[in-house]
Amino acid sequence: MTDASPACLAQLLDRLRKTTQQGSRVSMADLLDEVGPRSFGVLLLVAGLITLMPLVGDIPGVPTVMAVFVVLVAGQLLLRRRHLWFPEWLLNRSVGAEKLETALDWLERPAQFIDRWLQPRLQWLTHRAAAYPIAIACLFVAALMPVMEVIPFSANLAGAALTAFGLSLITNDGLLALLAFGCTLTAFGLIVYNLL
Repeated sequence: MTDASPACLAQLLDRLRKTTQQGSRVSMADLLDEVGPRSFGVLLLVAGLITLMPLVGDIPGVPTVMAVFVVLVAGQLLLRRRHLWFPEWLLNRSVGAEKLETALDWLERPAQFIDRWLQPRLQWLTHRAAAYPIAIACLFVAALMPVMEVIPFSANLAGAALTAFGLSLITNDGLLALLAFGCTLTAFGLIVYNLL
């Protein structure tokens, strides 16, 4: 496990790629060992990327598992816990290493583009107390994710929102946090539209 948190999306993908070389399957515990289980932003980013990844996020049940993960992370942040706890059944969930490798390959070019665009700005939206509204928004997204499994493309919006929230916290990019709030509202609107 590396102590320093990744500073950009490309660095996170590189760390996730290391887990695909350790065996035929990659568990949540493997991923957390590689990225470090302390950074709220990094953990949100991992959940968002897994939900967004083709071949991985489309597996039935994955968005719901990621929703449970996000609830645990955001809930413990709101409770101001310093050491995060995850249940064994969640840590033991796994995906094929080859499938994860393919998904990471697909994300590499978008990651390079996104990293060039990111920069510290509107930092009051990501520093200190601002993490709490983000945590609440993430809990809201997580609550919607089980419903999103039956509405086409809505889980992708949830993944985009979580990815953007995670990146905004890692890079102190408040503009990205605003875009993430917009994705959250769009996902909610899509669900309401499909259920009415």
